[in-house]
Amino acid sequence: MSDKQAKIKKMLEMQQMFVKYEHEHGVTAEDYYVAPENHPLYQYREKYLELADEVCNMAHAEKGSIRD
Repeated sequence: MSDKQAKIKKMLEMQQMFVKYEHEHGVTAEDYYVAPENHPLYQYREKYLELADEVCNMAHAEKGSIRD
């Protein structure tokens, strides 16, 4: 599995965890943006966006395009 595929797999796992948590408990804006350290969604948004950015950069590098 390539590094890009591993990152995409991780993103999908994170999405599944998020949806499951949301269905069971609901998600507030506070949960999403500033969840405390002991919360299951702690830094979820930051980690997910970091992975998405890395995958996007990898895709551009593969195609030889420039990301604006």
